[in-house]
Amino acid sequence: MAEKRDYYEVLGVSKNATDDEIKRAYRKKAKECHPDLHPNDKSAVERFKELNEANEVLSDPDKRARYDQFGFEDPTAGMGGGANPFAGFGGFGGMGDIFDQLFNGGMGGRTARNQGPVQGNDLRYELRITFEEAAKGCEKSFEIYRNELCDTCHGSGAKPGTSPVTCPTCNGTGQIRQTGGWMTTVRTCSACGGSGKVIKEKCTTCGGGGRIRKKRTVTVKVPAGIDDGQTIIMNGQGEPGLRGGPNGDLFIVIGVKPHKLFRRDGYNLLLDFPISFVTATLGGDVEVPTLSGPVKYRIPEGTQPGTEFRIKGAGIQQLRGSGKGDLVLRVRVEIPKRLNNKQKELLRQFEETTSDREYENRKGFMERVKDLFQ
Repeated sequence: MAEKRDYYEVLGVSKNATDDEIKRAYRKKAKECHPDLHPNDKSAVERFKELNEANEVLSDPDKRARYDQFGFEDPTAGMGGGANPFAGFGGFGGMGDIFDQLFNGGMGGRTARNQGPVQGNDLRYELRITFEEAAKGCEKSFEIYRNELCDTCHGSGAKPGTSPVTCPTCNGTGQIRQTGGWMTTVRTCSACGGSGKVIKEKCTTCGGGGRIRKKRTVTVKVPAGIDDGQTIIMNGQGEPGLRGGPNGDLFIVIGVKPHKLFRRDGYNLLLDFPISFVTATLGGDVEVPTLSGPVKYRIPEGTQPGTEFRIKGAGIQQLRGSGKGDLVLRVRVEIPKRLNNKQKELLRQFEETTSDREYENRKGFMERVKDLFQ
């Protein structure tokens, strides 16, 4: 089994971090390693579990104190003397919490224990851009649909002039508890859905939901150097929160269309560049395409097929820097398929005036063949 990492290290905070610092660090890292944002990364699930485990301990004052004192070897875990006997059961806080989980629809069960502000849902959008737009940066606009607070009731769900009232079924607790012998069961109040409030007169615009679906135009600045699969986060552009909670965020996943000529390797551009066998033999000036326009480049004489040349600074802009990558030319020597009689005769004359000394690879090959049969 792999050795567990220190919880403070997992969250990237110091041991003196405040509760707010831990909360902010967890939220930031949860967005970075969420499995939904890394569908091809199998380790993302494990990293996310590790992050949740660290946050579960460090965000709880009692668990954090025991962790600071004993680390992972807490001698009070699962014992009496004030210790929580259910501390190791998936983060549940006690017998009441266990029944909350069993009878309130699992982890998403909404109870009166969570009637404070809740952050809104995050949204995800896949934005397709061209190879040139990714390399140079651009500004793009697109439309999304999101649930927003109703303009008529401002999110209360109640008809203007009225307000939600305390639920008479659960007396505002959001829970219904039933005791039978030694067992107590807890379930979400079906009358108010766990909110503790009911609406007598519903808003006619949203039907009492407090939200309506709207189409919005979003404009994002795509930085130069962004690559396929990377994500831009627009804070606060997700759906509005509950009970005064902050808006969620908008995750824009970038998809880059392939280029007809170039391929990308980090911040370098790769280009297969065909030249004639005469240029490869004698050398010469060629015109090389780049993302900024054509440039002249000198091919040296005697260039062999597959030789690579590098044009400095003609690659991709670094995403978090001022430099650029290079353009790497990979030479492809092209042999003509159709020659006229005069051209063939000239080549035969050329072949008759050359020897193996002009062909280094051929010379070495023939020597190895000779040694093989001696």
